[in-house]
Amino acid sequence: MRVNRVSRARTAAGAVALASLAGGLTAGAAPATAQPREAPAPAPACSAAYRIEQKLATGTTWRMCWRYEAKAGLVLEDVSYQPPGEPKPIKVLNSAKLGQIHVPYDDGKNEFDDLTSYGFGSGLMPLAPGECPGGTIRTVKVPEAWDPQNPNVKGLCTTTRARGHAYRLQGDTAGKVYQKQGSDLMVYTVNKVGWYEYITEWRFADDGTINMNVGATGSLSPGDYDAGDGRGWPIGKGAKAYATSHSHNVFWRLNFGLDGSSKARVEQYDSKVSPASGSRGPTNKTTLTKVTKELAGDSKNMRWWRVVSNTGKNKDGHPRSYEIVQGPTSKYPGRSFTQHDVYFTQYNKCEQYASNNPLNCGTGHPKNVDKWVNGQTLTNPTVWVNVGFHHVARDEDQQPMPVHWQGFSLAPRDVTAMNPLTPRELAQENGQPGGGR
Repeated sequence: MRVNRVSRARTAAGAVALASLAGGLTAGAAPATAQPREAPAPAPACSAAYRIEQKLATGTTWRMCWRYEAKAGLVLEDVSYQPPGEPKPIKVLNSAKLGQIHVPYDDGKNEFDDLTSYGFGSGLMPLAPGECPGGTIRTVKVPEAWDPQNPNVKGLCTTTRARGHAYRLQGDTAGKVYQKQGSDLMVYTVNKVGWYEYITEWRFADDGTINMNVGATGSLSPGDYDAGDGRGWPIGKGAKAYATSHSHNVFWRLNFGLDGSSKARVEQYDSKVSPASGSRGPTNKTTLTKVTKELAGDSKNMRWWRVVSNTGKNKDGHPRSYEIVQGPTSKYPGRSFTQHDVYFTQYNKCEQYASNNPLNCGTGHPKNVDKWVNGQTLTNPTVWVNVGFHHVARDEDQQPMPVHWQGFSLAPRDVTAMNPLTPRELAQENGQPGGGR
């Protein structure tokens, strides 16, 4: 099975096409409200060929650099966000990339680390024009390409996409309705590993939210139709050809650079509902736990984390931060490194992959992220987010297999003093609406 995954992936590389480098995206429309004259924003620290800069229709601009790694594939760096009314870009991330895709099969016979052992980065697929509607497909030079004679692949899409309502408010005068349609900058690639194809998608919204998703598609492995023992699902006619169930445990590796500083603090919030008492209904109290040491964190009802800037504040004087918004997950308990939903580790350049880390980090240095949580003081956090999906195949998974998504979001918390897309008429409504009436 391992040989099949590698040989199949390398065979598919023959389809990779050569192309010339494409240009950048066209800027979106100007913001609806007039903005003060501003000095030109500093360009990200990369050449034009590796720079992404997009002004969305609502006036928000995202800027970042990109590069491509042999194992992780696409890496985004120097990511900043500039909504309308902000005089300069707000730095969010130093770097963001996949940290691992771990795929254990339910029968225990096969288990894969797709990034570090099975050629994820080498398997960048060329994108047809219709796969990047309204956008630009850029050429990527792939390190350790399947076909070393043809390493250039038109495989990076940058485009924009409408996402529906950014907000809606029924005003109290003459039925005035305030509403705005939101839009996202989308950056994505497709990487092939064996029979699977992974769409790695990054969405940068005009309200400052970042959505990170991986979609698995392609085909079920034909070598894994042997699970008639309660570890699979019958595919095809009758109760036969059982496709083996398996998990996709996807890790993301994030290094924050809020307001230009790698130093930040991590906070955990938990809310607890108490029963009704007397004339008062149930109450809910939220408590803060400062995360001062490395942490292997587990999601619970009404629990969340945020990464807080040590240097920057919004116009209300509140520290800027980004909240980690967990997506649906099926946590895999079979390995120690997949038993937690989020890891906060002190930054170590050598710790690049959540499992089977291939770098030589020194004698005895462990290979998996759970072993990196060893009590160090947390001043420069690396954030590892683990989202699992247990794939019990179905008839509809053939052929080809529909995309099944897994991911999470980073939501701005106090990055701006108000909704960054606030209409001009409501610009003074900061604080208690209506002045407390």
